[in-house]
Formats: sequence, structure tokens, C-alpha cells
Amino acid sequence: MRNRRVSLLDIGLDQSFDASMAFVQSTLQSINAGLPEPIVDIDFVRSRDLDTVLAAFTAQCDVLHVMAHGDHGETPMFSSTDGKTAITLEEIGDYSSDRGHGLNASTVLADGCKTGIGAWQRALRNCLHGEIVYIGASALVGWHESTVFCSAFYGALFRNKGKGVTPAEQAWDAARRAIDAYAAITDRVCPYKVMVLEPSRRARLTLGA
Repeated sequence: MRNRRVSLLDIGLDQSFDASMAFVQSTLQSINAGLPEPIVDIDFVRSRDLDTVLAAFTAQCDVLHVMAHGDHGETPMFSSTDGKTAITLEEIGDYSSDRGHGLNASTVLADGCKTGIGAWQRALRNCLHGEIVYIGASALVGWHESTVFCSAFYGALFRNKGKGVTPAEQAWDAARRAIDAYAAITDRVCPYKVMVLEPSRRARLTLGA
């Protein structure tokens, strides 16, 4: 398997999000343990600086994993627990179009409450440079839900050697396996859902998607 890059972006900025992100980092590091060369590179960003956060959204990677509160009120946004940091998908789209490129991840895992509903899907499509696999939650999620799903997702993602399979196809398969594993472990319906999103008409015009 070729080396993969996972970008971890913490916008939640409190103790519970810090614990969640530390768990994901340790899971990814354990996947590398004992190997002659790491199979996953981990980029980690925790910041309130708007330009830093937006740059992280558009950085090249295989999986962009964002942890934050999900707000789907007036416009879908990621926000911190204390309310001092909020990044709307409109801002991400504008930042992308100003630079002529959108999200450069083949998979986006939006690890926040209700990030999988229609309003989020429609808004995110304005930020896309090309087709992506999108994983979001259709309900409220917390530390326990994230822990169960993410451990299964990353375990499946890096177990699959994926000969002749694209990174997006591997992520789709890993997400489906993680959803099934979540249901088996908790005896509950998994709150995470996976879908393929294509650029909107606006993104095709502004980003040349």
C-alpha cells in the first residue's frame, strides 16, 4: 500500500475534542508501529487563526478529518465549544474560489453533530474541486460514538491493501465496514453515513471542477 496522508483538524478546541483527536492520532500511530516505513503520515492542526484553518481545509491529503461542533442553522458551520471560533462552509467555498482550487482530499470525515444532513451536503458541494467520499453524522454524536466509529474506520482503511483500488474507493469500503461494525458493537444504528459528493454548478464555474 502506498503511503497515505491523513489531516486532522480540531476546531472544537476543548478537552473532549482534544481527547478525541489524541485517540485518533494514537490509533493512526499504532498502525505504523513495527513497520519499516510508515504507511500513514499525520498532519495535525489545532488553531483559531482563520487562514491557518482554511489552508488546512484545502491541503492535499487522502483523508481530511475535522472535529468540531456541527451547526446547520442559518448556514452550515464548524464551531468551537466556547463559541470563539466558527468556520462556515461558505467561507471555505469563498477561500477555495479565491485560490482557484477546492478541497484536495479524496475523503472528508466531518466528525460533528448532524454534519451528514442535506444542508451540509449541499453547502459542501460548493467547496469541491472534484468528487469526494463524504462521511458525516445524521444525529448528535459525542466522544463514545466517535471512538467506536473512527477506530473501525481507520482499522479497515489501512488493513485493505486495495490493489487496483483508488483511495476514495478504499475509504468508501472502510466507512461501510465501520458502519456495520458500529451496529454490531453497540447494538444501535450507526449515526455516521457515507456518500459520494460531486461539485456543485457553482464549484464547476469557480473552481473549474
